[in-house]
Order: sequence, then structure tokens, then C-alpha cells
Amino acid sequence: MGTIGTAALGLAVTVFVVGCASQSRVSVPPGVPPGPGVPVPAIDIDAPGRSADQLAEWAAGRSAELGISATALEAYGYADAVLARSAPECGIRWTTLAGIGAIESGHGTHGGAAVAADGKVSPPIRGLSLDGRPGLATVVDTDDGVLDGDSKYDRAVGPMQFIPQTWRTWGVDANGDGIADPDSIDDAALSAARYLCVSGGDLTSAEGWQRALLTYNRSGAYLRSVRDKAAGYSVGIG
Repeated sequence: MGTIGTAALGLAVTVFVVGCASQSRVSVPPGVPPGPGVPVPAIDIDAPGRSADQLAEWAAGRSAELGISATALEAYGYADAVLARSAPECGIRWTTLAGIGAIESGHGTHGGAAVAADGKVSPPIRGLSLDGRPGLATVVDTDDGVLDGDSKYDRAVGPMQFIPQTWRTWGVDANGDGIADPDSIDDAALSAARYLCVSGGDLTSAEGWQRALLTYNRSGAYLRSVRDKAAGYSVGIG
């Protein structure tokens, strides 16, 4: 996938949150995979419409402290719940998806974009033209510009930054509107979870988690950035 642009953080970095009254502190756990975070409550993942709405209370209770909109958090939690049923051997958790969402697009807010209550991100987020300039791969157009608006080279699309060709293979409808839309954070989060599970296998293992992340973006710096964000989310640090 294509990262729009973030600074990499080291795996050894430890962050402390100090409470003014209690002087208690929480440290970000080291290593991979990052922790699973607060468990997603049981929901009916087959409910009609936007099933992720069932996670409104769960998301609202931690949205502010994590710096993630409730709607985006619901999307990550719903994807966690779906994969827990469809591919329990994978073990992907919402914290990893949130870590990717943070690095790829600031949870759908890059460039002034916003996530609507139905999960739609607008204006659409589009990455740089993958034309082989320094630091970028060369990916000749695969969709006639239909998804990314570029008929010469591909651009990563949506809050989880899918390459059009990858989206055609893995994109799914997660919010019940009948459309697999990379600009829906619901669809993008669930599609990313499916892709990561197939790519990494067992994401509860260090090897599987790293393999999945490096398939998503072949960069050690990217992997470390996602890990640090996901590990922070796992202990309530945004």
C-alpha cells in the first residue's frame, strides 16, 4: 500500500503518560505483535445495514483518549469481530488496523478529509502518483483511472491506501450498502484485515505479524511506525 507520509518511530521507543493526581504511568509495550487492546464486545456482524453501529458505545468510550473518531474506531472493531469469526486462526486485532489507519491517512483525515457517520471519507484521499520518482515505486495504471483519477500511473486510494489492483482483489462491502468502496473506512478496514490475514497467516506470532505488515508496505520504517501506534492504542495511548 502507499503511505502518504509520516515519520518512522523506533521499536525501542517507550512513551509514558503521567497522571497529575495519581502519578501513575502507562508504558507502551515493546515487541511485536502489538497488544490486542480492549476486547470488542459481541455483536451481530450479520445485522442489516451498518453493523458497526453496534459498537457505538464501545468506540465512544475510548475515542477521545485514542484520538480516533468513533466512526473509524467502530470500523476497526467491526473488522476485528468479522475476522474473529471467519478466520480465528489469524488473530488480527483492531489495534493493528488502527495503527495502519493512523499511518496511512490519520484515520481518514489526511488533507482535511473527514469521516462521516456512515463511514464515507470525503474528500477522497489519494496518494502520490506512483511514477518511480525517488522514494516511490513505479506502478503503471491498472484501472484506467477509475478509482484513483490517474490513467497513467496508479495512486493509493482511501483511508487504508489500497492500490487499485489490490482493491479489485480484496475489496469488500462492510457497511451493507452493496458497494465495495475504498473511500468507506468500513469497507477499507475489513478489506485490509482480510488482506493482512492471508498475507501473514497467524498474526499473533511475531513472524506472521511482520510478514503481513511488510506485504502491506515493504518498509521496515513503516512497520515500526504502525507497531508503535498500535502498541500505544493497546494501552489507551493515542
